[in-house]
Amino acid sequence: MNIETIESEKGNLSYCRMDESERIGDGSDFLGVIYSCPSHTIVLDREDITPEFFSLKTGIAGDLLQKVSNYRKRLIILGDFSRVENKPLRDFIYESNKTGHVVFAASIAGGVELLK
Repeated sequence: MNIETIESEKGNLSYCRMDESERIGDGSDFLGVIYSCPSHTIVLDREDITPEFFSLKTGIAGDLLQKVSNYRKRLIILGDFSRVENKPLRDFIYESNKTGHVVFAASIAGGVELLK
């Protein structure tokens, strides 16, 4: 994992990029990211998270969001979410973006805007 610290008006961000063989597959993997990232806010690329995260019935999304809450972190997930056709996932993204602790955005700047 490569970690880049980025300064923003809402505090430092830890942009964590996984190596080719790495991918966050569950809450245990995410705990490793939480412990490795020095900033209060973690930034991840959509591609660095298992696709099962985006299938809400697996429970992986809920598990990761619970970890964000328990460890008092914030999370920006970067990707193009404008074409999500799955209504439950679209609603989940909308509600998450409203709370501002776990946000889905196309860019870091867009994610920072959504943070609370």
